[in-house]
Amino acid sequence: MKERSVAVLPEMHEIWQQTLNWQPSIAQQAQFQQLYEAIVLGNQKLNLTRITAPEEFWEKHLWDSLRGIVSLLPTNYVGAHRCPPLHKIIDIGTGAGFPGIPVAIALPDAEVTLLDSTQKKVAFLNSLMTEMNLQNIQTLVGRAENINKQPQQSNSYDIALVRAVAAADICANYALPFLKAEGLAVLYRGNWTKEEQTTLEDTVKKLSGKIEKIENFTTPLSHGMRHCIYLRKINS
Repeated sequence: MKERSVAVLPEMHEIWQQTLNWQPSIAQQAQFQQLYEAIVLGNQKLNLTRITAPEEFWEKHLWDSLRGIVSLLPTNYVGAHRCPPLHKIIDIGTGAGFPGIPVAIALPDAEVTLLDSTQKKVAFLNSLMTEMNLQNIQTLVGRAENINKQPQQSNSYDIALVRAVAAADICANYALPFLKAEGLAVLYRGNWTKEEQTTLEDTVKKLSGKIEKIENFTTPLSHGMRHCIYLRKINS
């Protein structure tokens, strides 16, 4: 069992570069490794994720998380001292910290909030943030449909990330109230249908938003189908 906690993640520099036009610095790679080890160890007490094999973790938790925010990644980073613009980001239903933690590592100048309704998972994340010294992350405990009505949270974020939480129209109901005018919600999906798109379009209109873009792509190792749905908040 212990060997799994010290397994080494693949670096995948060429694939990072070819698919996202970005790759982690040496320090960021070390943070990804530390995150991986902490998640595998945390799994012994909490049901955090079924994905613990190194290559699968890299693809489905690290690469997939960053694919959704590829336009924010500093191009050709390779350890250079180039900083993206400051963004205030919320990860809704973060679970074990995905996509929020990889995003916070890749965008160290962003402010990232991890929201989850499960107290035990948030307690684990708080411990992890301290262990990794990730100072650009904070956590919130609660249900999105309640938190997004709070005055200090509604209309407060530039970007909302929602991965594997609920149907797309429900995710839109969670995400759009958090956003400032012109803010962007990113819905991470597997398959995507015309019926889902029609339902989502109706929901987004009621929330003063629009579907800005739908991207479909395949994962680089297992070639699984993925979609990212980008929603723009058009009124505050």
